[in-house]
Amino acid sequence: MTSHHPVRSAALSAVTALAALATLAAAPAGAHAAQPLPAVTPWAATPTLYDDEAGGNADADDPAIWRNDADPGRSLVIATAKEGGLRVYDLGARQVQSVPAPAGPGPDDAPGRFNNVDLVHGLRLSSGRADLAVTSDRGNDRLRFYRIDPSRPGGPLTDVTDPAAPPVFSTGQDEINDQRTAYGLATWTDRTSGRSYALVSRRNRTDITLLELTATPTGTVGYRKIRTLSLPSTFRLPDGTSWTPCAEPDELPQVEGMVVDPADGTLYAGQEDIGVWRLRADLSGTPQLVDKVREYGVPGVYDEETEECAPGADPGFGGTHISADVEGLTLLTEADGDGYLLASSQGDDTFALYDREIEDANEYEGGFRVTSATATLDGSEECDGAAVLNAPLGKAFPRGLLVVQDGHDTPADGDREGTGFKFVDLGDVMDAVDD
Repeated sequence: MTSHHPVRSAALSAVTALAALATLAAAPAGAHAAQPLPAVTPWAATPTLYDDEAGGNADADDPAIWRNDADPGRSLVIATAKEGGLRVYDLGARQVQSVPAPAGPGPDDAPGRFNNVDLVHGLRLSSGRADLAVTSDRGNDRLRFYRIDPSRPGGPLTDVTDPAAPPVFSTGQDEINDQRTAYGLATWTDRTSGRSYALVSRRNRTDITLLELTATPTGTVGYRKIRTLSLPSTFRLPDGTSWTPCAEPDELPQVEGMVVDPADGTLYAGQEDIGVWRLRADLSGTPQLVDKVREYGVPGVYDEETEECAPGADPGFGGTHISADVEGLTLLTEADGDGYLLASSQGDDTFALYDREIEDANEYEGGFRVTSATATLDGSEECDGAAVLNAPLGKAFPRGLLVVQDGHDTPADGDREGTGFKFVDLGDVMDAVDD
């Protein structure tokens, strides 16, 4: 059950929680031996997106799968394209709608930039219950809401964002332009109260904030802030030294990939250069580090000329299964309610599976790669976001669907760098992992 404590109490509980994190984060790590992982191939790929003026500044990032219960074969994949807004695809990976990101309030202000997307099912609006696509607008530091109606002429998405929705983190446009703004996103409906929430992380900061979604009398959707928790940016290592991951000046290790397990209200958050955290979705209690990236504890020196970090010697305090950045997190639910937490290990182009059971300490269960199917249908590299749905989706994906972002899509226009999304038969993934 989600509690609604005063902000001051939440802040005190957060301070208490962080006091215990150094011990949790310093757990001994295993050896760094890499094991061969099985490979699966995609069945379809979306049209390549290009992050340049000719391509509409579109950059694939994060997908969500909406199941059409009345006609599963007409289910949809809704995905972010950053400054390119949202893209909606059918199960053949064909685009059915493009939704532009809004402009900034002034010509010199940051434009809209859609970073992550998630779904809310059955939110009560003035016009009745509706399924919504929710996206974090990093450019304007807001959440945006789109009603899903597959029968709507012109495309299934309709903007129902409350025009009065406030910035999530910023106090004014100057702060928004600095882009310490809404970044990662996970939605959650409390089964006890029926209230729906969004958890939003902040770019280049360790903050995660909890927002309650609110419906207005005019049929739009807004939100109100409940509380904020900050994960640590500095960690005490087993040898007694302190470590902060190398980054550009004034940048802290941010969180992007997040997902909430609806069975018990557990939030899993991927702090990109650190690892995967487990905490209560209401942001109370003490976060626990489920797994660390291999690079955890590796010192680095930032070079202003190259704008890159030069790593030092690896002291061996990192994990063995994922490499920075740890990115898209999604839940694979099985028929009996069990299943896996799936994480994108962007640093080595793999995907890791963890047991969802907290009692089993979210034990690592295996992993896989998404590799090329043909010369023109490549796999997934440097994956940002992922979404999985273990339910029949018509003839196209009768065993369910996994959608993963591809950070290096097969070039379709000379030397232009492209991104996109790959559609993978979930049954193929389970067969590979079980073998």
